[in-house]
Amino acid sequence: MPSLRDTIAEDLRTQITTGHLKPGDRLPSEPQLAARYRVSTPTLRNALALLQAEGLIDKLHGKGNYVRRPLSRLTYEGGVLTPTLHLTVRTTQLRAQGLLATLLKVPARTPLTEFLCIGHEGESPHSLARIYIPRDLAAAEPPWCRQRPAEVQDKVTARLPTPEEAATLRITPALAILAITRISTDPTGRVIEAAHLVLPGDRAEALFTTQHTTQEGGAEG
Repeated sequence: MPSLRDTIAEDLRTQITTGHLKPGDRLPSEPQLAARYRVSTPTLRNALALLQAEGLIDKLHGKGNYVRRPLSRLTYEGGVLTPTLHLTVRTTQLRAQGLLATLLKVPARTPLTEFLCIGHEGESPHSLARIYIPRDLAAAEPPWCRQRPAEVQDKVTARLPTPEEAATLRITPALAILAITRISTDPTGRVIEAAHLVLPGDRAEALFTTQHTTQEGGAEG
């Protein structure tokens, strides 16, 4: 037998998918919905969390719950994110320590520049990236490195967002994210960039292409 949470979520889901509730519509307030369905506020919020995790609604702090407008899917391939998003960038000067020093292969307290980049589609935050570059290589604005990397290594992990990531991307803490750590090196092997990229799992994918080279002919006897 479906729980109250699932029953409420299914009713609202049906209203959204049939067009009774349209993209951009604001749902009744949580107390109003709780009264309508004759449930407690925690039960109602659990139902709404299911719809958030499915990408059907957005909860905007201080404004309420809204039916989500269709968002473009993001594809991460070869260090590039498409489609191109509008970026807001904040720059911070700091010093390497802990994991950052390890990723960049620099001594502790080496001067770094951090670029905090949030990608938007309209008013919706779509991506979050923290890019770290040795200060002597950091450019004042994109592209982040004046040098073209000779090698880019990506490590992709699926996990739940941190509270800060969930708040920044306006997603429920129950929605899985793609967490990508990108390390770029120059021809000498020096790490010129370490980046942490966070993409909501309901609208992102990572694409990897492998090209095999076939050598024709063989050794002569």
